[in-house]
Amino acid sequence: MAGKKYKAVKEKVSAENVYSVEEAIQFLKDNPTANFDETFEMAFRLGLDPTKSDQAIRSTVALPHGTGKDVRVIVFATGDAAEAARGAGAMEVGFEDLLAKVQGGWMDFDVVVATPDAMKEVRKVARVLGPRGLMPNPKTGTVTDDTATAVTQVKAGRVEFRMDRNANIILPFGRRSFTVEALAENFRTAYDAIVAAKPDSAKGIFIKRVTIATTMGPGLHVNVSKETVEA
Repeated sequence: MAGKKYKAVKEKVSAENVYSVEEAIQFLKDNPTANFDETFEMAFRLGLDPTKSDQAIRSTVALPHGTGKDVRVIVFATGDAAEAARGAGAMEVGFEDLLAKVQGGWMDFDVVVATPDAMKEVRKVARVLGPRGLMPNPKTGTVTDDTATAVTQVKAGRVEFRMDRNANIILPFGRRSFTVEALAENFRTAYDAIVAAKPDSAKGIFIKRVTIATTMGPGLHVNVSKETVEA
């Protein structure tokens, strides 16, 4: 059972132990806690004040090796933009019919893209999409007339990240089946993107702690002290 596997692996991890990126990845690959191809996740504890709007973080990063997941993208668009989205591999494309489907409770998708013209109507489902982090946003490239590029980039491994109300950022960066080298490269690409997103108003230590974990595995504290950003 996963519970027993988790406990057995957890016992091998000391709360005081700090790993290099490669060591943490190798440990989790060597000590699986599930019988499926688990997702690797990175979690950041930031030295920001989430109550201040000028310290909010929301952006995207293109992982060089993708996430290993078949990303399900839906697009709110009409005309040429709709056809372009279909050609790029969007799972579902539509406008009023698609809005009605979402309003009816359908949520079997991972990313939402919309053209600027469609946003007036898409905002009507903000209460449904917003809490799940699915609302299209120009900052993340999901509000655009170039729907084909948006769909292609998302499916190729572009990941959105945003700080939550506890000043944490959590994002996936691959699968257990990936090589250590591919996972480490994805990790560092995402790390650099978060560093680059540091608000100008941030003071003191920006990144306080970084942890790597798998879907059902324990979190391992990663040593990024040499890369920690001071204001």
